[in-house]
Amino acid sequence: MIWRSYALWCMIVLLSAVTSHADMPGSDQMYHAETDRPGGINEKIKESIVKIYTVAKSPDFKRPWNSSIYRISGSGAVISGNRILTNAHVVANHTFLEVRRYGETKRYEARVLYVSHQADLALITVKEKGFFDGITPLEFGELPKIEQKVAVFGYPTGGNTLSITTGVVSRIEHHRYVHSNEKFLAIQVDAAINPGNSGGPAISDGKIVGVVMQSRNHAQNIGYLVPSMVIEHFLTDIADGRYDGFMHTGLTLEKLENPSLRKLYHMDENTTGELVVDWVYNSTAKDVFQKEDIITAVDGHKIENDGTVEFRYHEYTSWKYYVDQHQKGEAVEFEIVRGGKKMTLALPLEHRVDDMLLVKTRRYDIMPSYFIYGGYVFTKLTSNLLSQIGSGAMELRYLAMQVPTAERKEVVVLLKVLASTLSVGNYSIALWVVDRLDGEKFPDLKTFYARLIASKKPISLLEDKDGIKLAIDNEMAKKLNDAILKRYAIAKAKSDDL
Repeated sequence: MIWRSYALWCMIVLLSAVTSHADMPGSDQMYHAETDRPGGINEKIKESIVKIYTVAKSPDFKRPWNSSIYRISGSGAVISGNRILTNAHVVANHTFLEVRRYGETKRYEARVLYVSHQADLALITVKEKGFFDGITPLEFGELPKIEQKVAVFGYPTGGNTLSITTGVVSRIEHHRYVHSNEKFLAIQVDAAINPGNSGGPAISDGKIVGVVMQSRNHAQNIGYLVPSMVIEHFLTDIADGRYDGFMHTGLTLEKLENPSLRKLYHMDENTTGELVVDWVYNSTAKDVFQKEDIITAVDGHKIENDGTVEFRYHEYTSWKYYVDQHQKGEAVEFEIVRGGKKMTLALPLEHRVDDMLLVKTRRYDIMPSYFIYGGYVFTKLTSNLLSQIGSGAMELRYLAMQVPTAERKEVVVLLKVLASTLSVGNYSIALWVVDRLDGEKFPDLKTFYARLIASKKPISLLEDKDGIKLAIDNEMAKKLNDAILKRYAIAKAKSDDL
């Protein structure tokens, strides 16, 4: 199953604010007369829809000193405060942004205010203040109901003018966002969504109920929206001038659907929930939970044995639904069973999911971390690198599923070896995980770099977890480094963050 995240152009959905009866003569004409006339509902919404033009830099994580330039376009909607709401993937890695108003040809330079790569949302604005004159900012509606009509507005491929498609809400549940690979609540709609629609609003009753995010390849009319409640969390978050993001509990849990497992923990038919298996070493959960606690409710809402909650009548989704309604620093209330006794716990939320992962989620708006030492190219393992190397590299993919420890917060990888007199016999080494330097472990790339550069030993010895060794002559590495960079037309021996 292939997913497509539309960073190349975008689209939007609008619902009729006027109901018409099938038996009323001329009802269709009445609707269009009211909504499409100058100043009508439809026209006001159209005026708030913009096309976004992005020039972006694409980092090459296999050759971390390289990047390429590409151009994309998307859609956006004007909201309060002279801000334009769009997708993060429309502006990711941008070097230059422009926007164009509905019904105009002039482009205006824009800049990014805030980005949530987690929730695939971004706010941008236009430097020229007059840009927003005459535009009525769109407001946000509530989470729509199943079968509720929506209209999607945007500038998809196939033309240059505003496009509007309509459809209904098919389902609402947690779904993996392609841009970040994290799971959040998403609205599935059957309105036509194509490249270029990204960032455009889905409208119902004249208000934004979601932002177009992605669609599914090889399926008919399955598109996904970031719901208004996720958008409003983002807007509340950045109100203090800083983006904190969506928090994570840090817990490792096991579903309790299996009858034998339920019997082992003496669970009756009325007790449902999930089992606490472990937690990440640096999470607040370590001070609150114990292993084998059974979490039965979150913020007063019963957790089912499959890890879902009923957030509306007969509608279920991940219990993360209630965690995602909290901001950083707030606490989530959990009801648990511990050793047969019921109790209530409060978990402070202080960490994002990236704080809980050994290999972070996809990085945007930054260049890869790397350094070259005597032709040996070192970097840290990232989701971006894994996506570029394709299938295989099973050890690296296994590490991507692990959690960090106090001793190991990043995975350092010998990415490749640039041939030189120093690296004879090692040319074929690539994607090799470095576990120890001179017999000692290290927590991250910066520490590894600092120790290797500062080493006073004539030979530095690198080892992997199996004890396979690689020796580097420090004097020769430092002597040859500039010549190797010149030979391979590499401008810098290390990334700026080092």
